[in-house]
Amino acid sequence: MCVAAACWPRALALMPTPIQRFEQQIGGRLYVIEASPVHANRWRAQIARRHGVPSALMPFYGATADEAASQLVRWLALAHQRAAGAAS
Repeated sequence: MCVAAACWPRALALMPTPIQRFEQQIGGRLYVIEASPVHANRWRAQIARRHGVPSALMPFYGATADEAASQLVRWLALAHQRAAGAAS
């Protein structure tokens, strides 16, 4: 029998998930964005998590990895523009 936490490594090994990574410079910061398939013709993009750094940003979805990542990049660029305008 498999306890929930012990099942994850085995389940992940059986179902490899192709993750595509994108690097984008926005507002002077380098962002690493990961896009992964969640369903046929549906990808989820989010900022790559770093060990010890919390991430509360919502994911963005698209028909392709590029589309999902582009939506996240546009949102981040808009957020940086607004923050820069508020700081002036």
